[in-house]
Amino acid sequence: MKNEKNVHDLQVDITKILDSDLFSGNAALHDYFRETFGFASRLCDAWARFERMTEEDEPIPVEEMIDLNAGLYEQILPENYERSYVNPECAVRAFGTDTGRLLCAIAAELRAAIPAVFGKDVPGFVSRLMLILDASRTASESPDATSLRSLLYKYYYDNLPLEQRNKLHSMVVPGSMNLFTEYSLDDFLDFMSDVSNRDALLDVMLWTGEYVTDNELFMMDKLCSLPGDELVAMAGTFVEGYVKGFEMTSKDITIKNTVELRFNLGFLPMAVVAGHMFKDGHGLDSSMVRAGYSLFTGRSVEKNGFFGANPNPQYDLDHKDDLSLIIDERLVDYRLRVLRESFEELEKEAHLYGGPAVIEIFGEPEFDPVTKPEAAAYDDANRALALRYTAEAGVITNEFIHGDERSFTIISYPMPSIGDNFEEVFDATLMINNLDYVTYRDIQQKLIDVLDTAEYVYVRGMGDNRTDLRVSLHKLTDPAHQTNFENCVADVNIPVGEVFTSPVLEGTNGTLHVTRVFLDGIEYHDFTLEIRDGFISKYDCAEGGRLIEDNVLYHHPTLPMGECAIGTNTTAFVLARRLGIESRLPILIAEKTGPHFAFGDTCYSREEDLKTYNPDGKEIIARDNEVSCKRNSDPAAAYFNCHTDVTIPYDELGSLSAVRPDGSEVDIILNGRFVLPGCEALNAPFDENFFKS
Repeated sequence: MKNEKNVHDLQVDITKILDSDLFSGNAALHDYFRETFGFASRLCDAWARFERMTEEDEPIPVEEMIDLNAGLYEQILPENYERSYVNPECAVRAFGTDTGRLLCAIAAELRAAIPAVFGKDVPGFVSRLMLILDASRTASESPDATSLRSLLYKYYYDNLPLEQRNKLHSMVVPGSMNLFTEYSLDDFLDFMSDVSNRDALLDVMLWTGEYVTDNELFMMDKLCSLPGDELVAMAGTFVEGYVKGFEMTSKDITIKNTVELRFNLGFLPMAVVAGHMFKDGHGLDSSMVRAGYSLFTGRSVEKNGFFGANPNPQYDLDHKDDLSLIIDERLVDYRLRVLRESFEELEKEAHLYGGPAVIEIFGEPEFDPVTKPEAAAYDDANRALALRYTAEAGVITNEFIHGDERSFTIISYPMPSIGDNFEEVFDATLMINNLDYVTYRDIQQKLIDVLDTAEYVYVRGMGDNRTDLRVSLHKLTDPAHQTNFENCVADVNIPVGEVFTSPVLEGTNGTLHVTRVFLDGIEYHDFTLEIRDGFISKYDCAEGGRLIEDNVLYHHPTLPMGECAIGTNTTAFVLARRLGIESRLPILIAEKTGPHFAFGDTCYSREEDLKTYNPDGKEIIARDNEVSCKRNSDPAAAYFNCHTDVTIPYDELGSLSAVRPDGSEVDIILNGRFVLPGCEALNAPFDENFFKS
């Protein structure tokens, strides 16, 4: 085929450049292109190897695939990254800020060819080979930032339509999750339990092109070693949570035919079982989208899609804002037009998309982030452009994937890298994920009954925690039939354990402080937000305010408080503390271990007009705030497309009180313990003998 011949021709060109002395007069450029073309040559060798396999109809041995996988990621492993031109520190040191950032971004985009090679995506592979070849020609003629920026801009502009369509197609068109579909569920469980078939599962993992380490292999082996009924129970909790999400919001799941599965590859066995259960029990086929890896999909430390191990989170952090190097108003308009055209082409499939089902992980190797001045970063002007795109893209997406018709679910499990006590942590997580929702539902209703009498919630820290915060609540006009707080049990957010509301912004004031917190995989110390009329007015942490600006505010000058909640899962808190993993918990569990406050959109984002009811039949009326109420007049200004929870752990909480209009206070939590009558059972896990029975 013509395109395949192009790959071969490009490989010849790459080999010629590697063998030439093109940049012998410029040591830095010589080293840069030797590194990048060396990696391109390795990709071409893999492409040729896969072609031979197809022609010879002979599978590649697993051992060879493991070696190939390791070789493709060695460049960005921490021990090699510091001296690689894909590291902005190295590139800027060699070429200066502007040119260095662009050459660094181009090198990173070449790495995005890995999925194209494994997916036999000719256009995706050819475009990235052409990018690095064109970069060498540009550098040999005019190695300046203006020329390189034009080159990267043209590359992005020319390839965006296909890249955008491919991403959307992967999300909304079922069939991507076709692993082991030749087996029935029972047959797959039998297949998986046979250790002789381990290589078949490993082969599937390796053929994604994602980085695979012992962490994923150990996790896969752990799941394969479980009795079939235990794995089915795990998947069943996950699937049931997704279905309950539709039921609790009175959405019709029968009009959907696609559920998107998001998971770490170590959970491949559970994902396959869940895929069978979605299909057999609810008529839902599964789709999968690779977590962001390129200029077109974005990069992030926090993975969102299907993914393997992260070889170096610092690499993702360094390159997450590479698009800032080329963004302008024309490009934003073009991106929005391409997004709309992609949705229009896949309009029917988008309407049938039910939403994501996410297996979240925690306990990955600890990461100490460094915000590098050499890395690409948004300035005020292009940050405004990026925010405009995010806002308008959200409006377009909701036009085709209606928020009032879709749902989701998220469940979390630990990875073996959490430590030597992995087995104990895994068993504890299983217990937490399967706590009795009826018990929590009834206790949480007692909290809600008191909170619904309040004008505002008053929260104070204790010890080193400086929190002093007043959160205003909506006024109930019909208390017999209305409520402010949702009674959240195990549906879209597993495990059980919180009541939450969308607060009134006006009158929400004070200080929110946490001595230590993990947010989206990044650790913060002495994290402080000052709140004025519901908006963040000041922010700081020991690591510096830019970390908050980039990863909590997402470059917005400020964000409103979108959620005020009380986590009630004291079991999760105590187990995490006892096992020494409280700093490693995902926000999904951490938010249940104390009061928490989210900034950005409300929990009802784009679903504010959908009536929602608690189990007691009362309508939850606090579904929007002063910002989201702009959704009809100015949709782009109504949403921020982010929602970050900050949790105060029980042992930093001095008090949480419901303050009534007459000024009287009802204490709900004092000195980290629930004191409201009827909620005493929540304190049982604090008893050191609780887990000994």
